[in-house]
Amino acid sequence: MIFRNTKQFTSAAGSVKAAKPSLLGGALSDLYQFWRPRCPRAQRRHRLACMSRGSTSETQLSADELARRLRGLETLLDVTGSLAAELDPRELLQTITRQACQALNCDRASLFQYDAAREELYTLVVTELEISEIRSPLGSGITGDIARRRVIANVADPQADARWNSSIDRATGYTTRNILAGPLVAPRDGSLLGVLQLLNKHAGTFDAFDEQLLMAFSQHAAIALERVRVLEELRRRDEVEISLNVARDIQRGFMPQQLPTIDGYEVATWWFPNQAVGGDYCDVFQLADGRIGMAIADVSGHGLGPSLIMASCRAGLRALALEHTSAEVLLGLLGRALADDLQEGRFITMVMVELDPLAHTVEFANAGHAPAMHFSAGTGQFTDLVATGLPLGVLDRPEYPQGPPISLGVGDLLILCTDGIVEAMNRDDEQFGLQRLEGIVRQMASAPVSEIVRTVGENVESHYLGDSPPDDLTILAARRNA
Repeated sequence: MIFRNTKQFTSAAGSVKAAKPSLLGGALSDLYQFWRPRCPRAQRRHRLACMSRGSTSETQLSADELARRLRGLETLLDVTGSLAAELDPRELLQTITRQACQALNCDRASLFQYDAAREELYTLVVTELEISEIRSPLGSGITGDIARRRVIANVADPQADARWNSSIDRATGYTTRNILAGPLVAPRDGSLLGVLQLLNKHAGTFDAFDEQLLMAFSQHAAIALERVRVLEELRRRDEVEISLNVARDIQRGFMPQQLPTIDGYEVATWWFPNQAVGGDYCDVFQLADGRIGMAIADVSGHGLGPSLIMASCRAGLRALALEHTSAEVLLGLLGRALADDLQEGRFITMVMVELDPLAHTVEFANAGHAPAMHFSAGTGQFTDLVATGLPLGVLDRPEYPQGPPISLGVGDLLILCTDGIVEAMNRDDEQFGLQRLEGIVRQMASAPVSEIVRTVGENVESHYLGDSPPDDLTILAARRNA
């Protein structure tokens, strides 16, 4: 964009200011005040307002100086237009850095991005550099000091500056004569994004007008860097969400997809994780002696970590069940196998049930898990499958003796849940509770088991606050029908 006369410049500056007032920066806004039509035309051709923001004093400028400043502002206007039009923030950063170098008539420009995790600045965009990258700690050297203090620095003689670090010049063979650099600060939250640095003014040293131009370019660069940061955050979130969705699909595969057919019995499950993945586990499988194994477990914590431990728990139990049929033995061996995985306070509560569908009896061992209950259709009463040992992970060599055997009558139910079912809170800080759970089971005892578990789940979902439960929710139920 080349302005042939002051009328063209006045028109362009006015239109851009009207369209993007927040993007112009102090330098352009101040210069625009000079070009406003209230000034006589003859004066507008030959005089500029003082570039110090808010100043009303004036100064004579040579024709060459006026032309230089106009070229710089034309370039800034071009960048302002690019900021609105360019969709790729990295391309925009290239444009801003290159155009800043051109507008301020200097030899080189570098845009440093701030790495908050490492507290370092590194070159993201350069117009020219003999080495692959420059990295410097926050606060180190002139650039690091600018970033730390968040102020512009106009250094006419870097070698005489106490902050000067000559190692980069020695590494590149370049001679730095003067420096103008300013911080890049996020408009959204005021956080440090980086530094825009200009080296070696072609004629003389950088002046006050250059400082204001740099401030304007720095504002544009900060907006572009903020776009980069936001896009990277969105990309990371998308990647995490995709990974969690994959993990959730894998975990869903661990939950019983098709329950075994058991003559005279009906079995159903219901599951809802606290996050995309969770630490609950339930399973129904045939044991080597013909009985049916039923298990439910709850890994402490939420999210991906517990879900990985849950996967190990399932794999371990399935492998051990190929050789062993006793709940006492299975839980003991599983506890030893998972001891190394259950570090830093991790533990698993678990109940293992052996159902004999011919004798209609149940044997179990319980590693600190609740609720686990037997409902008697004949009496309408519930009996707990009491804990017979501590949760897995508490002891290196745990033991889980069998609990008292249970005889199942027609219509009797086994209800195995994770604690998220009874501990779900409503807005009054009231738990869903064991009483509500028992009430639903008692009321629906003769309904299809799939309806019983679904109704319990729906009632818990309507009880807790928010879109997702505060804990994983899992129910496994079985009823003798004949």
